[in-house]
Amino acid sequence: MVSDMERRLLPVKLDSYQPLREVVCETLREAIISGVLRPGERLMEIQLAEELGVSRTPVREAIRKLELEGFVIMIPRRGTYVADLSIKDINEVFEVRSALDSLANGLAAERITEEELEQMERLLVQISACVDNGNMEKIVELDGQFHDILYRASRNDRLVGIINNLREQLTRFRTISMAYPGRLKKTIEEHTQLVEAIAARDVDLAQQLAVEHMANSEQTLLQDINERRQQQNKDR
Repeated sequence: MVSDMERRLLPVKLDSYQPLREVVCETLREAIISGVLRPGERLMEIQLAEELGVSRTPVREAIRKLELEGFVIMIPRRGTYVADLSIKDINEVFEVRSALDSLANGLAAERITEEELEQMERLLVQISACVDNGNMEKIVELDGQFHDILYRASRNDRLVGIINNLREQLTRFRTISMAYPGRLKKTIEEHTQLVEAIAARDVDLAQQLAVEHMANSEQTLLQDINERRQQQNKDR
């Protein structure tokens, strides 16, 4: 039996119109993206099946699909693990996002409305409140809303569409990066500076802050991965 302390995944809804394997696959994919299941973590079919309230068959089928999608890796005689984040993937995604965010921030500084500025300011207050009670899941959700408002304020639908294509990777990166000690406080400070620059209609400063924010997020993510790998090597 999985105790309440160990349980992290909620039982899936069996009344869904989708095949059970698809429901399980979506649940596990979301758990990986949101950081509930962390990179390098071993996935045990029996435990996952018990937590999700299903048999091992749909779990096994879901894991095979997730392997094809690159979310998990299956190592012969060792088991199945949540796929680690590759340095190449991180570098490429942050290169693209740095350029896109710089453009989005510059356009937002020219085109944002007062209502949107107020929404971003309220979100910063809500994020700070969540920091006090340690609700990381809510923090990541609110941070995503903060950036969504910023992207919409660019008034460029094609730009927003391109950024949304990176949503899954960005959510996974954001979850890991913001959970790193000290990064969350720094993120709030960077976001506050960004809102101030956009409110002042300072295009150049808004673009500069966006690039610096991306660089700091990437550095934190890489540091987290490096420390985790060092710990894994010690444990072997």
